[in-house]
Amino acid sequence: MNPLRPVALALGAQPWLPKFAKVIVGLDRGIQGATKGRLTLLQMAGLPELMLSVVGRKSGLVRTTPLLCVPHDGGWLVAGSNWGAPSPPAWVGNLLAAGEASVNWHGTDVPVTARRVEGAEREALWAVMLGTWPNYAKYAERTDREIPVFRLDPR
Repeated sequence: MNPLRPVALALGAQPWLPKFAKVIVGLDRGIQGATKGRLTLLQMAGLPELMLSVVGRKSGLVRTTPLLCVPHDGGWLVAGSNWGAPSPPAWVGNLLAAGEASVNWHGTDVPVTARRVEGAEREALWAVMLGTWPNYAKYAERTDREIPVFRLDPR
């Protein structure tokens, strides 16, 4: 196991971490840009990460966001946790509106279809996601909203 993973898990659980979101995302984008997407901040800590690119529902511009993900059944699972903030991240609305996106996974662009999972399927996949990032449970405790879970499957 990567020795940085326990550190990442401990940091990810801290309630003050979202205050540094812009810095963390900026650092991650810089690392990915310098390595052409082959290395990410979370990967350095032994965690899976992808870059999600989706058309903005209002702007029509492609928006790209680094996300913790869980590889699953040939695709990926992502959660719109926003670290447990009261509202979901902007990419959730964009993904719901578009229904499709592109992910950069280890330097390779993959077009995907996106589907929000709900009900029993969501609960089962949520448990899978907690196996990779237990802090999702803490994020769920911080908010009154249900954290949306998406399946991203290659087209």
